[in-house]
Amino acid sequence: MRTFICLFLLAIPLAAAPSKSVEAIAAEVKPSVVKVMQVGRDGVDGLGAGFVVSADGLIATNMHVIGEARRLEVEMANGDKHEVVEVTATDAHWDLAILRVAKKGLKPLTLADSDSIRQGQPIVAMGNPGGLAFSVVDGVVSEFPDVINDIPMIRLAIPIEKGNSGGPLLDRQGHVLGILTMKSAVTDNLGFAMPVNELKHLIEKPNPVPMQRWLTIGVLNPKVWTPLLGGRWTQHAGIIKAATAGTGFGGRSLCLRPADKPEGIFEVAVNVRLEDESGAAGLVFCSDGEDAHYGFYPSAGKLRLTRFEGPDVYSWTILADVATEAYRPGDWNHLRVRVEPEQITCWVNGQRVLVQTDDGLRGGSVGLCKFRNTVAEFRGFRVGSDLAEKPVPAALAATIDIALETFTKSPAAKKETLKQLLDKPSASRRLLVEKRRQLEQQATALRDLEKDLHRHAITLELAAELAKPEDQIDLIRATLLLARHDNPEVEITQYLQNFARMVDDLKKDPEIAKGTLPAVKRLNRYLFEEGGFHGSRHDYSNKSNSYMNELLDDREGLPITLSVLYIELASRLGVKGVHGIPLPGKFMVGYREGPEGELKLVDVFERGKTLSVEEAALELTERGEFAEESLEPSTKRAIVLRMLNNLLSSTLDDATAIKETMPYLDLSIALDPDAAIQRINRARMKERLGLKQEAAEDVRWLTENFPEDGPGEIKSQLQDWLDTLE
Repeated sequence: MRTFICLFLLAIPLAAAPSKSVEAIAAEVKPSVVKVMQVGRDGVDGLGAGFVVSADGLIATNMHVIGEARRLEVEMANGDKHEVVEVTATDAHWDLAILRVAKKGLKPLTLADSDSIRQGQPIVAMGNPGGLAFSVVDGVVSEFPDVINDIPMIRLAIPIEKGNSGGPLLDRQGHVLGILTMKSAVTDNLGFAMPVNELKHLIEKPNPVPMQRWLTIGVLNPKVWTPLLGGRWTQHAGIIKAATAGTGFGGRSLCLRPADKPEGIFEVAVNVRLEDESGAAGLVFCSDGEDAHYGFYPSAGKLRLTRFEGPDVYSWTILADVATEAYRPGDWNHLRVRVEPEQITCWVNGQRVLVQTDDGLRGGSVGLCKFRNTVAEFRGFRVGSDLAEKPVPAALAATIDIALETFTKSPAAKKETLKQLLDKPSASRRLLVEKRRQLEQQATALRDLEKDLHRHAITLELAAELAKPEDQIDLIRATLLLARHDNPEVEITQYLQNFARMVDDLKKDPEIAKGTLPAVKRLNRYLFEEGGFHGSRHDYSNKSNSYMNELLDDREGLPITLSVLYIELASRLGVKGVHGIPLPGKFMVGYREGPEGELKLVDVFERGKTLSVEEAALELTERGEFAEESLEPSTKRAIVLRMLNNLLSSTLDDATAIKETMPYLDLSIALDPDAAIQRINRARMKERLGLKQEAAEDVRWLTENFPEDGPGEIKSQLQDWLDTLE
């Protein structure tokens, strides 16, 4: 009888839960909705939404919101921020992801049954459209299912903007029906969402990846650096950055170079810059890999030498704490330490600030340290027997002095100058202000002269590298020189060593020696699965993607940058038949198994996807075929020029970026004097800058080198242009 009664009761339809107002739903759901932020090369460069699905820290969102290989952070409606510690589950087909934050006691939303969705059903959505956090909108289900690319989606009669992606789609009881996923291309008033039942499958079968494996952008090379005692140590464009307090006493955090264990007399040096002078950061030496080491670092505007022999302040000995005018607060400062058997000597910006007798610790590793909450940046870390800057020879110094005489003048003696100025202090001050402005202009001119000197020197180096026979050109070095042209801080030797380590990783790999196809498969796994190298989708136009040093740092780049790394690795490993293919629109890697083998293409931007020529043509061209020259192996010189053209194109799109564009035009013409288009562009820009004589030189070259069978009308136009310039 009881069973019969229970079955009878189940057969009675329950009354539908009462609908809530949009206002009530928003107030109820808002504490469970989050902002999901990607932290990339330039800070926060990706924003979407998400919502809590588990009290122990699980957050649901879209996979496209979390991007690739970036640090992730979520922000709650109350302003609390939490770093993502794990990518718990992802599904690229359904564009879904589940993240975990190290926060308990969150308020999860109730997941409804998306199979019950009806056309015309009223719904509510929450997200961050256009960065406007925790916004709400209501509407109705336009259609379900609406199959797009074989995926049954929920079509919505509400606007879905950038930033809404990942937010919850709710019924009028406040339960989740779907995950907002993309804006309709048809109209501003339609959007789409993924059915929540697909999210349930992902929750049931997670595929967790810890953040230390997910992250590749900014990750320090573990074969070179070993962070200790917490803190966040990252690297970008040759600069190591330390942020957040470490777990050691006083927020101490270390980053050691375990391979560098100098013996006997040695020196260690680095450039350091502190965001907050109340913190401290600098050099570590004679480290046992745990709590014992020396530290030399700026702290509160002074230079401090400390011997650390344990985990707390009671085992630390401050050997010296020196104030010096040589230290420049808030700026880059060069620290150098010399360690001898019984004494330690320390310099800042070339000035010796202390000599300390102490032999308490010797041997061990060297590296970097940071204390408290300041953000510190490091560059140019070096170890050697003598790192002192060598004096400029007297004859060269005299030559430089004469060359700079037109820029600077020797000031009068300070006391005599003050005595003269005090006669009429008000008028004198006005004159001093005018003089200061003149000197600032001279300083600007000197900075420009320094930049031009650097760029001209790099141009000569790069031209000399590309003038070598094809088989002798070091393409990695050439592309690093291209990066250094823009950034003088790029340490080419350091990155060549990083690349050499990659070669060492593979040179004894048995698959590399089996032939071209096994070697290509091994390179694909090494770069794209084990190394985390990938094409930049979220930040494609960023110039960083064209720099080889930043590809090696961040493992993110353009097709051509990734291809250079790929083909140079293959070349150094002796893999035959691998070369660059200059396809229109996308540079790829090509290979043949033997001289007569079929040409296969490797799309490095798509994690080493292998394509036939026909498949690539259908993907990249309207006609479905390539011109023959597009399939010929690219020369190293042509590769560098194509990379340079990518950088140039990024500035030509901005009509105001003349000063940024001009160095690329100068370098292009220096490497390829016959580049007529670049000469025309340079002449136009110089004319706009008022440099008519320099513009005339380019136009004159164009007229003198105009093809004999070229259109007479164009030659006449060039001559008219030249006449206006002269």
